[in-house]
Amino acid sequence: MRMSWLFGGVAILAGIFLGFTGVARAQEVGPPEKSLEQRFEELDQEVRILKRKRELDQEVAENAKRTMPIAKVGSSGLSVESADGNHVIRLRGILQADHRLFFGGANDIRNRTDQRAGDLNENGFHDANDTWLLRRLRPTLEGTLFGKYDFRIMPDFAGGTAVLIDGYIDARLDPAFKIRIGKFKSFVGLERLQSAADIKFLERSYVTNALLPNRDLGIAVHGDLFRDRLNYAFGLMSGVSDGGNISTGPEFDSRKEFTGRLFATPFVNDASVLSGLGIGAAATYTDVIGERNLNFTDTSAADATRNSLPGYLTEGQNTFFRYSGAAVADGMRLRIAPQGYYYLGSFGVLAEYARVIQDVSLTTGGSPAGGGVGSNTVFTPNSGRQLHHQAWHVAVSYLLTGETASFRGVTPRQNFDFGKGWGAWELVGRYSEIVLDEDAFKDPSGTTFTGAYANLSESAKRARSWTVGVNWYLNQSVRLALNYGQTTFTGGAGSGMVPINASGTNVQDRPDERIFSTRMQLAF
Repeated sequence: MRMSWLFGGVAILAGIFLGFTGVARAQEVGPPEKSLEQRFEELDQEVRILKRKRELDQEVAENAKRTMPIAKVGSSGLSVESADGNHVIRLRGILQADHRLFFGGANDIRNRTDQRAGDLNENGFHDANDTWLLRRLRPTLEGTLFGKYDFRIMPDFAGGTAVLIDGYIDARLDPAFKIRIGKFKSFVGLERLQSAADIKFLERSYVTNALLPNRDLGIAVHGDLFRDRLNYAFGLMSGVSDGGNISTGPEFDSRKEFTGRLFATPFVNDASVLSGLGIGAAATYTDVIGERNLNFTDTSAADATRNSLPGYLTEGQNTFFRYSGAAVADGMRLRIAPQGYYYLGSFGVLAEYARVIQDVSLTTGGSPAGGGVGSNTVFTPNSGRQLHHQAWHVAVSYLLTGETASFRGVTPRQNFDFGKGWGAWELVGRYSEIVLDEDAFKDPSGTTFTGAYANLSESAKRARSWTVGVNWYLNQSVRLALNYGQTTFTGGAGSGMVPINASGTNVQDRPDERIFSTRMQLAF
């Protein structure tokens, strides 16, 4: 009996112990482990979250990229443009530092005051002066707005004061229809339309600098037709004298000048030896009356900026022709200018001709109460003449280093770097001539050389220039240029300061001009 109770107690104690042990083990083991499928689903969810987060980050970056401006610096200047390219602002510039060394020539004509002319020789001249000068110093701000509206603001500081050279807006409504308004190069001369950084010679020809207009204020419609095979331009401008660059001062003559130009490059898109051929013609027309006396007195000299008549310069920028103080524009001014170029490989040729037909009269000065045409100009009776002046030039170029010649300039195959590349080398040559109407040096009847409109003993009636040179393009922005030019004249010098006789037989030729010019150019 006792044994049974003993075994029962032991069994009860063992059960209690095993119960406590099971609870403890249950507490140590915790919840059951997750299945492999559950763990895979959780990992897949985390990957999806990370992928979506990356997509959102990329979308934010792309949106920022589409709206962030793009800045660029290179041979074309500094530019900032919108991400879509519709808005662009560029800072560009050109600097030309020249030296002129004269081996012969004169830098003034007779009929100057002592203060203006200095010490003259027996024929009324003194030697041309050697000089260093800044020929051009032009920072340029240009750009495009809304993908269609170009603008350009270009001052020049080379003369020590700021002068506005270009200031215009060009609306490119369509490649075939563009509108330009402001101050800009007249769409007339071929060589004038070539950038100052791309011209082959230090100075442009007589066609460009003497007869055809430079810059003017007005409006022009222009465009390209037939896949750039034909360019047209028609303008309504304020009007400038030959070679003139209009000032920003008030207009004194309400008559406008019409300009027109057609230029064809018929093979520009063809793989042909004629793909570099361009040919065209331009013309201008106006009816202008210049002014002589601005203060209505007999003692006031002619105002050279308002008589609408020019003076003409040599290649060394010395005046060799000017009208007399009594001459004034009085009626039609018509210019005609055929032009063309041809480029084949490294060879290029550019040629132009210009003819200007100008009505002129003589003025007596005095009060408008004396009669005559114009509010403050009294004309000499029967002094009206129609003068015909003409000029032409042919320029050739050849790139010794094999680059492709073009109207737009030269890009060297290799930039200059000692031992690695020598840039591009170009040889150039030009002949240019200007012939002035002989009637300009005669009296109104056309019988004697009395110098009524211009004095043959002070102004030459013909100038012939030939120029040779070499251009070294160190890279697309830097160029060194050397030119030698020689000019001969017909007339333009008296004999021992004696006035010209009626037949003009005592007129001598102005001294030849021989000039060696150099230029260092930076353009970007």
